[in-house]
Amino acid sequence: MEMIREQLMSLAEEDYRKFSSRLLPNIDTILGVCLPQLRKLAKQIAKADWRTYLNTAENDYFEEIMLQGMVIGYAPCEVEERLLYINSFVPKIDNWSVCDSFCTGLKFTVKNRERVWDFLQMYFRSMREYELRFAVVMLLSYYIDEEYINRVLDILDTVKHEGYYVKMAVAWAISICYIKLPEQTMAYLKQNTLDDFTYNKALQKITESYRIDKETKGIIRDMKRK
Repeated sequence: MEMIREQLMSLAEEDYRKFSSRLLPNIDTILGVCLPQLRKLAKQIAKADWRTYLNTAENDYFEEIMLQGMVIGYAPCEVEERLLYINSFVPKIDNWSVCDSFCTGLKFTVKNRERVWDFLQMYFRSMREYELRFAVVMLLSYYIDEEYINRVLDILDTVKHEGYYVKMAVAWAISICYIKLPEQTMAYLKQNTLDDFTYNKALQKITESYRIDKETKGIIRDMKRK
C-alpha cells in the first residue's frame, strides 16, 4: 500500500489538483492525479494480486478511493464476487466524480443486466445521497433502451431525496431517456411525481442536447413548471 501511495504522489500534478478542487470544492484530499494515469495504474493492479489490494487499500486520499473503484471494474472475476466488492465500495463514495467514474467502469453490467438490475434495487431503497446517485447513474449508463425504458422511468419516479446530487442524477437520467426514447419519455413527463426542481432540470438538460431539434426544444421549454 505504501508503494501505491508513493506512485500516486509521484503522479500528482499541482495544476490538475487545483482544477479538480474547483470541480469538487467539498473534497480536500485531492492529490492531483489525472484519470488516464489512474486507469493505467488500476489495470496494472488488476493483473496482479488485486484482491489483497482491495482488502487492504487506504482511503485517505481522493485518488486512493477512485483507484479502488477502477480496480473493481477491471478485475478478472465472476459476477457474484464483483458484486460483493461493489457492495463494499459504494459506502465509500462521497462525491459525484468517484460515483460516475465508478459506474462507467462497471462494464460487466452489459452482459449481466438482469442480475445487476436486481442488485441495484437495494440502493434505490437507500436514503444515502451517493448510494442513490450510484443506482441512478447505473441506470442511465446501462439500461436506457426499449427493453428497460418503462422500468427505468417507473423507478426514477420513486426516487425521493433532497440531496442535490440525487436530483441532478435523476434529471440527467430522464434527459437521456428522452434523447433515446422520446415518445415513452414524453408520456412520462406529462404525468409524473417529480419535484419541481428535478422536473425543470430534466427539461433544461433535454434542451441543452444538440440531438434535439429547435422546434422540440421550444415545446420542452413551454412545459416548464412555474
